[in-house]
Amino acid sequence: LVFCWSLTLLGLMPAPADAQRAPVQAEHGMVTSASALASRIGVDVLKRGGNAADAAVATGIALAVAYPRAGNLGGGGFAVLRLADGRTTTIDFREAAPRGASRDMYLDAQGKVIPGRSSVGHLASGVPGTVAGLAMLREKYGSGKLSWAELLEPARRLAADGFNISPTLAGEFRSSERLLGRYPESRRIFLRDGQYYRPGELFRQPELAKTLQRLQKQGPTEFYTGQTAKLIAAEMSSNSGLITLADLSAYHAVEREALHGSYRGYDIVTMAPPSSGGIALLQMLKMLEPRDVAGLGFHSAAGIHLFTEVMRRAFRDRASFLGDPDFVKVPIGPLLDSTYVAGLLNDFDARHATPSNALRPSPIPPPESTQTTHYSVVDSAGSAISITYTLNGLYGNGVTVKGAGFLLNNEMDDFTSKVDVANGYGLIQGATNTIQPGKRPLSSMTPTIVLKNGKPFLVTGSPGGPTIINTVLLVVTNVIDFGMSVTRAVDAPRFHHQWQPDSISYEPFFTSADSVAILRSFGHQLGSRRLYENAPEAEGRTWGDAESILVDPGSGLRLGANDIRSADSAAIGF
Repeated sequence: LVFCWSLTLLGLMPAPADAQRAPVQAEHGMVTSASALASRIGVDVLKRGGNAADAAVATGIALAVAYPRAGNLGGGGFAVLRLADGRTTTIDFREAAPRGASRDMYLDAQGKVIPGRSSVGHLASGVPGTVAGLAMLREKYGSGKLSWAELLEPARRLAADGFNISPTLAGEFRSSERLLGRYPESRRIFLRDGQYYRPGELFRQPELAKTLQRLQKQGPTEFYTGQTAKLIAAEMSSNSGLITLADLSAYHAVEREALHGSYRGYDIVTMAPPSSGGIALLQMLKMLEPRDVAGLGFHSAAGIHLFTEVMRRAFRDRASFLGDPDFVKVPIGPLLDSTYVAGLLNDFDARHATPSNALRPSPIPPPESTQTTHYSVVDSAGSAISITYTLNGLYGNGVTVKGAGFLLNNEMDDFTSKVDVANGYGLIQGATNTIQPGKRPLSSMTPTIVLKNGKPFLVTGSPGGPTIINTVLLVVTNVIDFGMSVTRAVDAPRFHHQWQPDSISYEPFFTSADSVAILRSFGHQLGSRRLYENAPEAEGRTWGDAESILVDPGSGLRLGANDIRSADSAAIGF
């Protein structure tokens, strides 16, 4: 067993880009996630003969126990797979709007958006997809050596027996009192009715353990048609929520073709809509490829300027054209056409920022929450899986299902509440992402696998709302253009531009004061970014959790990099 704890404690900033730490090395398999407990469970599955799909299921269910801020049964997400036989595919288990949802459901009688209605409480939840997605992953791509019940057992035992709360988790519970304290079950389970958990105390979740036990005995459909479904529906009906038994029984995960692109001889496999991340990532790489990125220097003023202009244009297109492909026509081919993408930089000026308002106006969907989690798995046969899943907000909508022990998502907040009205971030919301029954909201989740000579080379992804896309871009280019080790690529400070607002957000140490002055002389606005409301000061200045694995092309070693921004994360291999 080989593992690596995060090198920082909550409250510390990421290391400067020149700092070095060795990746975790393993010959056979590797799991890296936001929780050491979950990573260890995933690796144990690999050691017992399971494959990457089996380990991904076990890790995902364990995160629902050990990482409740984002790990979940009550949310949804995306998986990108590259199988040992060379096939690639993706699984979309994004949450869906209930049948009772409507376009204007978050507006008052005067047609104004009601603050908080789409993000807090029962009305904010979409139909959860995680259980269906993980079940499809195992059924179609698992090894067959371990049953569904066996894959859930470590998480069930973790919930029943408990685990010692870390300083990070204890702090998160307490800082989320404002949300969790509004709902009796959440207040009882996570806040202990005001007797806050202290670091090192045992945290047991008996209701969640019983839910997992039902899923073990009756299979994954129990979540959508059995006692668990009835508990969700009862929670909703008693609190003016919309999700019904019919909504749950109708939900299904969707297998979709992966998006493919290339960058400097590497193949990029990533997620298609309703994730916006894959298209935006491929557009940005296409814009960068003709230019000497390495020659500009890492995080030089010229380099940051180029990346910012690339980000600006990709996010503008993201706003204009993307949505759920089952409901709106997404022009994937035209958006990735080489001539079109090259033309996006026709007006690029190496010494002047392009004002976002000078680009053609387009509607933009609302900003997403940053509270998501990502994990990566590589097995001994060479199969690789990149999974990003979420409750959306920190602890979702704050509601714990009575008798079931898990939190629900607030994913309805990712839809457009009202077309063409600026939200609190100054962003204009677009018609392609309006609410419709059964529709899946647009997402920035960007699980990605990079191939070299047709074999897995880099498995990565991140949480972070709209910053996800640019985090993945920076990790990929840090490795390919700047030759960084996987740990250095993950640790390196990040910056972000999303078209609107027209400002570069950045982490500490992202560049020199001289470079900042040059960027401002070019016309760029710069400002620090807080992850979420009431975030701890240090955590609020950083973002993302790029749990990544690099497979060394020469030796075949799996090199794991947990993100130092996530204090409880771990890369574990064998």
